[in-house]
Amino acid sequence: MDNKISLVRYLYYFSLFGLFIIYLFPGSIIGCFIYKDCQIQPDFIPNPLGTSINHLIAFFYLSIIGLISCIKEFSFNLTAIFLIILSFILELSHLIVPNRSFQYLDLMSNLFGTLLAITIIFLYKRIKNGKI
Repeated sequence: MDNKISLVRYLYYFSLFGLFIIYLFPGSIIGCFIYKDCQIQPDFIPNPLGTSINHLIAFFYLSIIGLISCIKEFSFNLTAIFLIILSFILELSHLIVPNRSFQYLDLMSNLFGTLLAITIIFLYKRIKNGKI
Protein backbone atom coordinates (compact mmCIF):
# COMPACT_ATOMS: atom_id res chain seq x y z
CA MET A 1 0.00 0.00 0.00
CA ASP A 2 1.25 3.45 -0.85
CA ASN A 3 2.46 5.46 2.17
CA LYS A 4 0.23 8.42 1.31
CA ILE A 5 -2.86 6.24 1.10
CA SER A 6 -1.86 4.57 4.36
CA LEU A 7 -1.58 7.97 6.04
CA VAL A 8 -5.00 9.00 4.67
CA ARG A 9 -6.47 5.73 5.96
CA TYR A 10 -5.14 6.42 9.48
CA LEU A 11 -6.54 9.96 9.28
CA TYR A 12 -9.89 8.49 8.21
CA TYR A 13 -9.99 6.07 11.16
CA PHE A 14 -8.94 8.81 13.59
CA SER A 15 -11.60 11.17 12.17
CA LEU A 16 -14.25 8.44 12.31
CA PHE A 17 -13.44 7.81 15.96
CA GLY A 18 -13.59 11.55 16.68
CA LEU A 19 -16.95 11.89 14.93
CA PHE A 20 -18.36 9.04 17.02
CA ILE A 21 -17.24 10.80 20.20
CA ILE A 22 -18.72 14.14 19.11
CA TYR A 23 -22.03 12.57 18.03
CA LEU A 24 -22.53 10.27 20.99
CA PHE A 25 -21.46 12.68 23.73
CA PRO A 26 -24.50 13.75 25.78
CA GLY A 27 -24.55 17.45 24.99
CA SER A 28 -22.01 19.38 22.99
CA ILE A 29 -18.44 18.32 23.72
CA ILE A 30 -17.17 21.21 21.59
CA GLY A 31 -19.42 23.63 23.49
CA CYS A 32 -17.95 22.29 26.74
CA PHE A 33 -14.44 23.23 25.64
CA ILE A 34 -15.17 26.52 23.86
CA TYR A 35 -17.98 28.03 25.97
CA LYS A 36 -17.59 26.00 29.18
CA ASP A 37 -21.26 25.04 28.67
CA CYS A 38 -22.19 21.64 27.25
CA GLN A 39 -25.65 22.90 26.23
CA ILE A 40 -24.36 25.38 23.62
CA GLN A 41 -23.75 24.13 20.09
CA PRO A 42 -21.02 26.16 18.38
CA ASP A 43 -21.96 27.76 15.07
CA PHE A 44 -18.58 27.89 13.31
CA ILE A 45 -19.92 29.38 10.08
CA PRO A 46 -22.79 31.83 10.66
CA ASN A 47 -25.51 31.07 8.11
CA PRO A 48 -29.28 30.72 7.86
CA LEU A 49 -29.06 26.95 8.31
CA GLY A 50 -27.46 27.22 11.75
CA THR A 51 -25.27 24.33 12.84
CA SER A 52 -26.41 22.09 9.98
CA ILE A 53 -23.59 23.45 7.85
CA ASN A 54 -21.19 21.93 10.41
CA HIS A 55 -22.80 18.55 9.75
CA LEU A 56 -22.40 18.94 5.99
CA ILE A 57 -18.73 19.88 6.30
CA ALA A 58 -17.97 17.08 8.79
CA PHE A 59 -19.56 14.37 6.66
CA PHE A 60 -18.07 15.75 3.44
CA TYR A 61 -14.61 15.69 5.03
CA LEU A 62 -15.05 12.21 6.49
CA SER A 63 -16.42 10.84 3.22
CA ILE A 64 -13.69 12.38 1.06
CA ILE A 65 -10.85 10.95 3.15
CA GLY A 66 -12.66 7.63 3.60
CA LEU A 67 -13.16 7.20 -0.13
CA ILE A 68 -9.64 8.35 -0.99
CA SER A 69 -8.23 5.80 1.46
CA CYS A 70 -9.76 2.96 -0.55
CA ILE A 71 -9.99 4.51 -4.03
CA LYS A 72 -8.05 1.68 -5.71
CA GLU A 73 -9.66 -1.19 -3.82
CA PHE A 74 -12.76 -3.33 -4.04
CA SER A 75 -13.92 -1.91 -0.71
CA PHE A 76 -14.64 1.49 -2.35
CA ASN A 77 -18.34 0.65 -2.88
CA LEU A 78 -18.64 -0.84 0.60
CA THR A 79 -17.09 2.28 2.11
CA ALA A 80 -19.54 4.49 0.19
CA ILE A 81 -22.49 2.42 1.45
CA PHE A 82 -21.07 2.46 4.99
CA LEU A 83 -20.77 6.26 4.93
CA ILE A 84 -24.36 6.71 3.71
CA ILE A 85 -25.68 4.40 6.44
CA LEU A 86 -23.46 6.10 9.02
CA SER A 87 -24.89 9.51 8.13
CA PHE A 88 -28.36 8.19 9.02
CA ILE A 89 -27.40 6.19 12.11
CA LEU A 90 -25.41 8.93 13.82
CA GLU A 91 -28.19 11.49 13.47
CA LEU A 92 -30.83 8.95 14.51
CA SER A 93 -28.72 8.20 17.60
CA HIS A 94 -29.65 11.68 18.82
CA LEU A 95 -33.12 10.29 19.55
CA ILE A 96 -31.65 8.27 22.44
CA VAL A 97 -28.53 10.24 23.47
CA PRO A 98 -29.35 12.55 26.40
CA ASN A 99 -29.17 16.31 25.79
CA ARG A 100 -29.08 15.81 22.00
CA SER A 101 -31.90 16.38 19.56
CA PHE A 102 -32.72 14.76 16.24
CA GLN A 103 -33.23 17.27 13.43
CA TYR A 104 -34.24 16.49 9.87
CA LEU A 105 -32.11 19.35 8.53
CA ASP A 106 -29.03 17.85 10.22
CA LEU A 107 -29.88 14.44 8.77
CA MET A 108 -30.19 15.93 5.29
CA SER A 109 -26.90 17.83 5.77
CA ASN A 110 -25.14 14.61 6.82
CA LEU A 111 -26.50 12.81 3.79
CA PHE A 112 -25.80 15.68 1.38
CA GLY A 113 -22.17 15.98 2.56
CA THR A 114 -21.67 12.25 2.08
CA LEU A 115 -23.35 12.13 -1.35
CA LEU A 116 -21.43 15.19 -2.53
CA ALA A 117 -18.13 13.52 -1.62
CA ILE A 118 -19.17 10.26 -3.29
CA THR A 119 -20.12 12.15 -6.45
CA ILE A 120 -16.84 14.06 -6.58
CA ILE A 121 -14.71 10.93 -6.06
CA PHE A 122 -16.83 8.95 -8.56
CA LEU A 123 -16.37 11.66 -11.21
CA TYR A 124 -12.65 11.83 -10.44
CA LYS A 125 -12.33 8.08 -10.95
CA ARG A 126 -14.25 8.26 -14.24
CA ILE A 127 -12.13 11.12 -15.56
CA LYS A 128 -8.89 9.43 -14.47
CA ASN A 129 -9.90 6.20 -16.23
CA GLY A 130 -10.83 8.10 -19.40
CA LYS A 131 -14.52 7.26 -19.24
CA ILE A 132 -15.62 10.90 -19.37
